[in-house]
Amino acid sequence: MSTSKKSTKPLVKRMRKRLYEDELERLQIELVRMQQWVIDTGARVVVIFEGRDAAGKGGAIKRVMQYLNPRFARVVALPTPNERERTQWYFQRYIQHLPAAGEIVLMDRSWYNRAGVERVMDYCTPEQYQRFLQQAPAFERMLVDDGIILIKYWYSVSDEVQEERFHSRRNDPMRRWKLSETDVASIARWEDYSRAKDAMFEATDHAEAPWWTIESDDKRAARLNTINHLLEQVPYEPREPKPVDIPARPDTDGYERPAKESFRYVPDHAERIQKKG
Repeated sequence: MSTSKKSTKPLVKRMRKRLYEDELERLQIELVRMQQWVIDTGARVVVIFEGRDAAGKGGAIKRVMQYLNPRFARVVALPTPNERERTQWYFQRYIQHLPAAGEIVLMDRSWYNRAGVERVMDYCTPEQYQRFLQQAPAFERMLVDDGIILIKYWYSVSDEVQEERFHSRRNDPMRRWKLSETDVASIARWEDYSRAKDAMFEATDHAEAPWWTIESDDKRAARLNTINHLLEQVPYEPREPKPVDIPARPDTDGYERPAKESFRYVPDHAERIQKKG
């Protein structure tokens, strides 16, 4: 990647922050209601997030997951397969992460790794790739036939915005881990990834589990579009969590707390910072 200084002016005019935050809050409240319906009815939901590196998948997943009950919702982001997993049927390592009744699974990349990075970077053989394109629609039809709600999103980002985000990650010590050698290589292989994506769509965009494309140069707009569409894809009836009665605190029965000096306390770093300020 070039080390030349990048312009600090953003390439995309983003949605107004206040408007974004207000609508995000409304949609996230609705997500909680939708999840309650999933829990109550025993529905099973799988949402696949795919797209180019730095397309905004992680940020969208974070906003979807933010207020959901983590006992019934989880993010699946699998690492590189180990030696044993590489000898399994390709879909095998993903099956164990599918939801049980009442659960929502958000997949930060999925079995479609084979049709994308594995294909472009020659991490799989041509035979394995072709077998995947043949088996993926059948595999997904089995999931849908069994009652799983399967939703597939593709995040589409322009080459200019992707490179801008790569530079931002490189210069940010908290996000530098997101920038891998494979990510950087995607700049030089932009058209290879485009061809791989086109072939993947042609083979796996079927009526039972279609691909939905989300333009993601504007991250704020992409997140709202994702949540709004996700809510439309789940045939739920809004449900509120069951009300909880909080009892009055009983009168003391003479308990006395031990002296503070008998406990080990974490040093008050926050107080030191405030004094310095």
